[in-house]
Formats: sequence, C-alpha cells, structure tokens
Amino acid sequence: MSMLGLAMVGAVPSSALRPYVTRLTAYREHYAAPLTRSEAAMPGAVLILGFGAAMGVGEARVTSFTGGLSDRFTVTRTLGPAEGVQVSLTPFGARRLFGVPMRELTNLVVPIEDLLGAWARTAVERLGETASWPERLALTDRLLTERILAGPELGPEVPWAWARLLASGGGVGPSWLASSLGWSHRHLVARFHDQVGLTPKTAARVIRFQSALRLLHSGRAIAGVAADCGFYDQAHMNREFRVLGDTTPGQIRPRPAAAPV
Repeated sequence: MSMLGLAMVGAVPSSALRPYVTRLTAYREHYAAPLTRSEAAMPGAVLILGFGAAMGVGEARVTSFTGGLSDRFTVTRTLGPAEGVQVSLTPFGARRLFGVPMRELTNLVVPIEDLLGAWARTAVERLGETASWPERLALTDRLLTERILAGPELGPEVPWAWARLLASGGGVGPSWLASSLGWSHRHLVARFHDQVGLTPKTAARVIRFQSALRLLHSGRAIAGVAADCGFYDQAHMNREFRVLGDTTPGQIRPRPAAAPV
C-alpha cells in the first residue's frame, strides 16, 4: 500500500437495509506516522469490517470491531496500513444485528467476533478476498441484509420516537415522547436503554450536537447555530462540544473531502 492518506468510496444501502444502515464506506488509510483522532459521538453505531493493521480505540487494539452509542468522544490511533468497510448503523440496525440490549454496549468497543462469532470471521475473510471496492460494498450489503433481517424484530414505538428526535434536531423532550406513546417516562427510558443504549435526554444531546456540527461545517456563524440548535448559550454549546467531540465550535471549519480513489 504505497499511497499515503485516506481514500474512501461510499454507497447508499439497498432499500431493505435502509431502516438499519445509513451508509456503507469502503476505505483505505496509510500514514507515514501513527495518527491520533478524536471521534465524535454520533446518533448511531459503527461497525468496522477491517483487515490490515490493528487500530487503537480507547485502550483496545482491534482490527474488526463495533460498539454501541456513546455520550462522549472516542480516541483512535492508526497503527499501520489498514483497509476495510465501515458500516454506519442506526440504533435499531445494531440492536437487530447484535441481538443484545444496546445498554450493554454503550461507550464500549468490542471485537466483532465477540458479538457475531463465525459470521464475522466469514464476512471479513470474504471481503478481504474481494479486490473491487464496489463489489466489497455490494457484498457487505447482502451479508448485512440477511443477518439483520434474521435478528429479533422490534416494535414501531421507539423507532417512531427516534425519528421525532432526529427530525427536531434533538429538540423534542422526553415527556412529549412518552405522552405521545401513552407510556410512562420510566417505560420510555427502559425501552430506549434496550433499543438505543442511551436515555432519550442523552440521545437528544448527541443529535443536537451533530446538528450543530453540520451547520458549522456549512459555514454558519456560531451564535446563530447556538440559537437555532437550542443551546442555552455559547458557553453551554462549548461544554457540549468538548464532551461529545473533543473540540470547540470555533475550531470547526468546512473540511475538504477525502481523496478520490
């Protein structure tokens, strides 16, 4: 692998997979020296089907890995040339794929074999033997569709509440969600712990943070973003950015895309 830097190609999931996966990305990265990054909290889970050098993620060294949603940023460190496919999962895709309550994976990094066993080993082997990136993405789509649709079915209530949180940029309150569903607040929190891994209030914080990030990357002024996203003031926004992204609003700028392949 002679090229230095990061290259990637993305794909939209097939229609059957879209409720569970938001993006599939084939990638390759190689740097002259180890690169440390702070990965921001996001309203979803990440599955890495990787081969090549391991990566440092928090205190772990992993090649193919996943985890649940987080209410904090995660530090990663490249340890050598690596490539693979990154899968951006919705909470419900992760819940069906892994088959365990999402609260058990919150803020954790787990080798995928620990959750998916032989399926994970076979998937990584087949992807590693597939040279073409479009073919890798298509294979990942097929494997995930089969596996996720065989997982435990989920009721419509929490996905409905999640969609309201996303549409509002995290502005909908837990009390409104519970009342709309005819649930108690305690039951709403319990269902979110199972299917999302975060409480509705914490999930709303992560969604609001990501909404603010997108607006800042588009070039919007900090004060306007703070007001539009519902932060109490800019100090509140600064605190949330440090906890969830290891950054500040003032450090965010529109960034160039990765190099094309």
